[in-house]
Amino acid sequence: MFTVPIVDISSYVAPGGAADERALVARSLDDACSGVGFVQIVGHGIDRSAIDGLTSALDEFYALPLDTKKRYTRPGENRGYSPPKSESLSMSLGVAAANQMNDFYEAFTVGSEWTGFPGLDLPAASYPANTWPDAAPGFRPAVETWFGAARSVSRILLAAFTDALGLEPGYFDAMVDHSIDVLKMNNYTLPEGEIELTGELTGMGAHTDFGILTVLWADQVPGLQVLDHEGRWHDVQPADGALLVNLGDAMARWTDDRWRSTVHRVDPPVIDGRIIRRRSAAFFFDGNHDAVIQTLPGHAPADRAGYPPITVADHLQAKLAGMKSGIAPDGADREARRVLAAR
Repeated sequence: MFTVPIVDISSYVAPGGAADERALVARSLDDACSGVGFVQIVGHGIDRSAIDGLTSALDEFYALPLDTKKRYTRPGENRGYSPPKSESLSMSLGVAAANQMNDFYEAFTVGSEWTGFPGLDLPAASYPANTWPDAAPGFRPAVETWFGAARSVSRILLAAFTDALGLEPGYFDAMVDHSIDVLKMNNYTLPEGEIELTGELTGMGAHTDFGILTVLWADQVPGLQVLDHEGRWHDVQPADGALLVNLGDAMARWTDDRWRSTVHRVDPPVIDGRIIRRRSAAFFFDGNHDAVIQTLPGHAPADRAGYPPITVADHLQAKLAGMKSGIAPDGADREARRVLAAR
């Protein structure tokens, strides 16, 4: 039976957690990452008030008129507002939908800014300034609180992953000390009056995430589906109080796919021609722009060539060009084959 395991990471959250408890967590994470590629985490230490603040912020912004929301659109940049049907996640794998930009979610994206790392000469293309919606005054403080909480959890998880892979403590530190962290807040709906759903309209097309790992808050409306190793789709919903975590392409490349960057998609339910609203917030922990993604010690394949080295910035740029401009990236063949063979 397909299940997404639940792992309590509280021994890593608490300073000085017991070594035997941490070892058990690391083994559980290794099993999840080499199997499903998704895990539900509890004991993450995020206060309920931060989650409530996030959901209130989403509701405040997405309740605005579409014309108001569009004032915060930044074409070509991975920041600000993305209207419905302006992106296609499956094109990040080079898998085109019949109607190319057809994902019906709307989103608002914020992330690490170059000004957040004084003394470093960072490219604005990878660390652009954020846009904040002044029409929703409660949005920024609540989102910044959540961003900080998700960032802390992602770094706790990386420490646990380091142990799970048998690497020296701090192995990844120099690759994430000015990490490109991005929070994409999604609302699955369509503008008022647009209720006829035809063709291959999808909530969010099949894709893998691009970076190291993703920390996902989602409400418990159905819609998220995960592709298993045999090419079958399975519905996934978070347990009460749990956050969903999945691996991105960087971790899959580092481990030569021993740990999976699992293909997933979103198709919220439709009743009487209307989409049942669904909300989520995905925190992408992507690593430094100049960090090189290449096979970790002990993970190089003996019988074939592994993934070629690539910087985080170059990998993200290629994936985002597919998602936002429909330009198919090179090197996504393995994932694309899994999507096209799915049933």
